[in-house]
Amino acid sequence: MMDERQQLLLEWLKGVLGTDAFSCEPASSDASFRRYFRVILNEQSFVVMDAPPEKEDCTSFISIAKLLVENGIHAPEIFHLSEEKGFMVLSDLGSISYLDQLTDATANGLYFDAVQALHKMHRLPVGELSLPQYDLSLLQQEMGLFKEWFVEKLLAIDLSPIEEEKLAGVQMALAQSALSQTQVFVHRDYHSRNLMVTEVNNPGVIDFQDAVVGPMTYDLVSLFRDCYISWSDEKVYAWLDGFLQQRQTDGYTCDVGKERFYQWFDWMGVQRHLKVLGIFSRLLLRDGKAGYLKDIPLTLAYVVGVCRRYDELKPLLEIIEGHQIEKKFAQRQQEYLA
Repeated sequence: MMDERQQLLLEWLKGVLGTDAFSCEPASSDASFRRYFRVILNEQSFVVMDAPPEKEDCTSFISIAKLLVENGIHAPEIFHLSEEKGFMVLSDLGSISYLDQLTDATANGLYFDAVQALHKMHRLPVGELSLPQYDLSLLQQEMGLFKEWFVEKLLAIDLSPIEEEKLAGVQMALAQSALSQTQVFVHRDYHSRNLMVTEVNNPGVIDFQDAVVGPMTYDLVSLFRDCYISWSDEKVYAWLDGFLQQRQTDGYTCDVGKERFYQWFDWMGVQRHLKVLGIFSRLLLRDGKAGYLKDIPLTLAYVVGVCRRYDELKPLLEIIEGHQIEKKFAQRQQEYLA
């Protein structure tokens, strides 16, 4: 049954397209209040975004989309727009995501293309961009989601004052590592569901509206330690080597030694994955979206794996192991699936 906003959308489309001779079918939704429709007009396909203005601010999407397109990154072009209504007609980047296509045979080629797009983003003049800074406050706020939503609300675990102090210490170390990195344009959700396989200028890049100026390893972590698909460390570090080699070829002075860069990457991953564990839990508990439950074990495994390698992160590992968090989550998952 068509809802009120969909009816408003169809009326708006008739106006901007100058005809009602088009089809409009649901394309996808995401973790926000946005949803998407695919419109076919004269055998040409467009994507229409529905972003309720009282719940979604499209200002950043519009400015960042233009910035990316102007700099040769394959983001959607905006053909028609009503900020007041929260509707946009965009170019269609297709319906085949990286996640649909990634295999051992395709990974090297697809990731090579994705990294080339990242290099273009990293060349953007961050000093001239009016983007938020990925500052200490934001880094800490994100990591706080882990304790609030995953540990306390989903798993009903209360940390002792000593454990809270240990967790705060690890989180500060992670934040300082992020802030010490070369600061670049950060997409902030650069993973296999937000990269579309395209025949020309692969990949198509979507869901960039939360972009910030921040650590250079952040999007690499989203890409290579993806919460929806995993790769061996051997592959991941080989891809990182390729990234560093390309930067050098492009004339950038070495930001840091390889081992330090690996640490930046590993620790950035823990920061991101603590945030994601909190977000996935919140999507379930607050928004009733249980689909991300299945992605928590891999995300948690990334945190545990990196914490085992670094003494400075061992206090977090002790909390996870001491409270048997992996086991408790598995039990909680079964309860929700029952």
